Amino acid sequence: MLYQIYEAQRAVMEPFADFAQAAAKLYSDPLTPFGQTPLAHRVSASYELMHRLWKDYEKPEFGIQTVQVGGTEVVVHEAVEIDKPFCELRRFKRFSDDPATLAGMKAQPTVLVVAPLSGHYATLLRDTVRSLLADHKVYITDWKNARMVPLDQGVFHLDDYVAYVQEFIRYVQGIYGNCHVISVCQPTVPVLAAVSLMASRGEVTPLTMTMMGGPIDARKSPTAVNNLAMNKSYEWFENNVIHRVPTSFPGAGREVYPGFLQHTGFVAMNPDRHLLSHYDFFKHLVAGDDAGAEAHRKFYDEYNAVLDMDAAYYLDTIRTVFQEYALVNGSWDVISEDGELERVRPEDITTTAQLTIEGELDDISGAGQTAAAHDLCVNVPKSRQKHFEVKGAGHYGIFSGRRWRELVYPEVREFIARFNDGPVLPNAKRSAPAKAAARRTAAEPAA
Repeated sequence: MLYQIYEAQRAVMEPFADFAQAAAKLYSDPLTPFGQTPLAHRVSASYELMHRLWKDYEKPEFGIQTVQVGGTEVVVHEAVEIDKPFCELRRFKRFSDDPATLAGMKAQPTVLVVAPLSGHYATLLRDTVRSLLADHKVYITDWKNARMVPLDQGVFHLDDYVAYVQEFIRYVQGIYGNCHVISVCQPTVPVLAAVSLMASRGEVTPLTMTMMGGPIDARKSPTAVNNLAMNKSYEWFENNVIHRVPTSFPGAGREVYPGFLQHTGFVAMNPDRHLLSHYDFFKHLVAGDDAGAEAHRKFYDEYNAVLDMDAAYYLDTIRTVFQEYALVNGSWDVISEDGELERVRPEDITTTAQLTIEGELDDISGAGQTAAAHDLCVNVPKSRQKHFEVKGAGHYGIFSGRRWRELVYPEVREFIARFNDGPVLPNAKRSAPAKAAARRTAAEPAA
């Protein structure tokens, strides 16, 4: 019933949010009588703050229209390459009429970014994608809100997540011969599993695998997130945080871990920080600081937009990653596409170079959790492994913002460039899906 109560409350508050937005505009317009009243700026700021606290936040757009490539501005177009029930593989295709720029872009490495499925949309990695597009061809996993997936599409498990990642890797490899994989936060575990299984089968694995701020070994430096998962039983999560989607959504009846619960947990980790941020927003509005107010809006438009996760996937993750530590204990079996159990063996990876990145002040994935991947991949030469700790960076700072752009991205770019040569699929372009191959002609002004 909790989900239904939340939706009823949201429906009740929606007209008040709209009223607050209209009132904020009236009191901020000096041409209206309201805008000429005493303290109009403060009244307008109060109404806008109320609007933002009460409004419903939809999935944001990536909004990447252009990027600079080698000093030349190129146009970016988003395209969905694969549409799965619970995820879209999205490509950011770059266009240029300059032959030299086009030739340079086509020679650049290809990167598959695996975005987290942990409450926020893939657009949280907008800054990551924008930086990568300057030097790479970029694909990203764009996970769908489970409440929008009809029940007839089946249930989504952690094993399905691993299978999706393998399918996407094979798809990109089929076009370009090979690729580089970057996983941010939660997907570090299923991505490492996916690559391990490919290596165990003798498939060509990605040239590099960059793992950023993820719970490879959640026992190390446990955070509040880890402690919750470790101190509560599996049955507690099953009975207390799993709810059915209301009838007003396409996924009505599906059991999910609701996004609003995840968002509440995020806010509860640092309530003082969020209260101060909203108060600063109010002061920016009163002072007419448009830049400061807009920065607040952009951050919370992203932060407050959350998605539901299928209950099976969420519970699988709790048990496998945070309670049984199946990856690091060597006891994780994944159901293959053929319905057989396959043991995840990171020691079977031999050619994929590995970069792990952690934030010094990360309060979600503690110190050492991501670096633990190096201890598992014992047959990757040490010369092909690297760990980078970002001084002064929290969780979001390792993939977004100034520290990402100035400290982390140069490390990622250099690592990918250093190991861009390696095993590739033979005749990759000829083995690519017909639809993709038809789009990629020699004369096409895109990369």
